[in-house]
Amino acid sequence: MKIALLDTGTLGDDISTDLFSEFGDVTVYRNTSLQEVSAHIGDSEVVIINKVKLNSQNLAQASSLRLICLAATGFDNVDLDYCRARGIAVCNVVGYSTQCVAQVTVSMALSLITHLREYDEFVRSGEYTARGIANSLTPVYHEIYGKTWGIIGFGNIGKQVGTVARALGCRVIVHKRAPIANWDCVDLDTVCRESDILSIHTPLNESTRNLLDASHIAMLKKSAIVINVARGAVTDEAALAEAIREGRIGALGVDVYSTEPFPHDHPFQTIREYPNVCMTPHMAWGGYETRVRVMEEMAENIRSFLAGETRNRVD
Repeated sequence: MKIALLDTGTLGDDISTDLFSEFGDVTVYRNTSLQEVSAHIGDSEVVIINKVKLNSQNLAQASSLRLICLAATGFDNVDLDYCRARGIAVCNVVGYSTQCVAQVTVSMALSLITHLREYDEFVRSGEYTARGIANSLTPVYHEIYGKTWGIIGFGNIGKQVGTVARALGCRVIVHKRAPIANWDCVDLDTVCRESDILSIHTPLNESTRNLLDASHIAMLKKSAIVINVARGAVTDEAALAEAIREGRIGALGVDVYSTEPFPHDHPFQTIREYPNVCMTPHMAWGGYETRVRVMEEMAENIRSFLAGETRNRVD
């Protein structure tokens, strides 16, 4: 069996792909552009991807393809309708990044509410030494204890963030499609109006695209911290950037973008240097242990597929 890994550059150079050799001949590509997809798939029966987009155009020549394995939970980069029609199985990996994404989410919130970037720069610049005073308390920062942490999307990651937020002494409110026991579930307007910290963990689909739009951003508190570690397109990125520039929200933490990497004309280019903005390069999912786990899970998906099982199928 032939297996092609199309974008191992997104999985880190410290992660081995040797475990896939048990299934057959493995071809590894560090990156695959849209124009290279057909050629890189060739006559492979299994394709492993992370960020590469697969659709009817670039899969048309993949006559041998039987299985697509995603190194991710989200599968919005694969045309599932086309795969179903062609009998191509698609598997994702569920729950592998829960702890890691929750860790980065909470790290962003704590850094932004405590102004760690500014305090760190104060010391690094030499100003602390030159000032001659034992401490500095500017900018003013606040305790997270007692704050309201709103969560949009309450799957594995959202629940873990909620659990940590509760442990930190926050009141947690949740917006999700169906209410859940033991959590304070509210509508979207309420979670926007009442949250001191608002983190987003919902998948991208037609019902969540642009979910946090300009009208809901306008409902946020002037001091609110917004964190998006879900998908860029679930928010109105231009409206978020405008809210930061105009001082209508307190801070913004983002790890995901509607176009990745975001281009020179992206709205976030205008706020890159703001001290109340923390932007990371879609890394929240990618701790070392997390990436080892996702590789092992994909190998298990292939093993199960070959045994005629339907493990982690999303097609």
